[in-house]
Amino acid sequence: MAKDAVGRFLAALDPQHREAVAGRPREEQERLAGAWEQELESDDELDTLDELSPPAAEAEAARRVMAREG
Repeated sequence: MAKDAVGRFLAALDPQHREAVAGRPREEQERLAGAWEQELESDDELDTLDELSPPAAEAEAARRVMAREG
């Protein structure tokens, strides 16, 4: 299991986005992973989902980050 933020973020992404983000420079991956961690920490709705299913909360936060990247 990935322990660093980038690895955890990549694991939470759907396969299409995972491939696209994995091809980006490490600095960009770290920026996106930071946004993902912030999304997880700041959204109360995700806190509730995290209690029920941590992987689902991580996937939803990753989806939101990638949607903003548009």
